[in-house]
Amino acid sequence: MTDFDPNTFATMEPREFAKIVKSTPDAKIAEVMGGPQRQLILDEVFARMPKQFRPERAGDTSAVIHWTVTGRPDGGVDTYEIVIDGGVCTLSPSVDRTPKLTLTLAPVDFVKLISGLGNPVMMFMTGKLKADGSMGLAAQIQTLFDIPKA
Repeated sequence: MTDFDPNTFATMEPREFAKIVKSTPDAKIAEVMGGPQRQLILDEVFARMPKQFRPERAGDTSAVIHWTVTGRPDGGVDTYEIVIDGGVCTLSPSVDRTPKLTLTLAPVDFVKLISGLGNPVMMFMTGKLKADGSMGLAAQIQTLFDIPKA
């Protein structure tokens, strides 16, 4: 990610991030996501989800979604809780509710998915994206958020 500086990610537009991800080799994404700046990237991505939410597409959807990104440097995972209710999406400060859906991905696959470069159906079919819970909600995720295209 020669053009990608995780320290400036907070000021980067989603489309710009997607373009950088598209031009970056998987090995480099894995290196960055396996290092100390991983938390900065994940925190910023999830903080932006409520802004990328499309309430007009949510209808009466009410759900708790856990996003789990594997491959933390210490061998653990990072889990974030997104709550959709009443046409509003919020990032929960803690992961303590029972999810309607849990999505689990490796770091490189996660970055590709959120930057619009990964096909969620193919990722699911090939085992790169694991979904536990409501498959109907899993199929709807792609339409609930404005995912950038590089």
